[in-house]
Amino acid sequence: MKADEIRALSTEDIRSRIDESREEMMNLRFQQATGELVDFTRLRHTRRLIARYLTILSEREEETALEGEA
Repeated sequence: MKADEIRALSTEDIRSRIDESREEMMNLRFQQATGELVDFTRLRHTRRLIARYLTILSEREEETALEGEA
């Protein structure tokens, strides 16, 4: 999912997707530890997707903080 697509989501949607992605990351780590994981690129993709979600979420929180100061 690209950043523009994430920005189109609501804040609650982003938070729920962060939770889902973190759960997926945990499952991928378990699969890696047990030797079941075949596609190791999913680890990197999921980690970067979580980072995108968190970055856009922090941008929104920063915007609301600045609006509150003005």
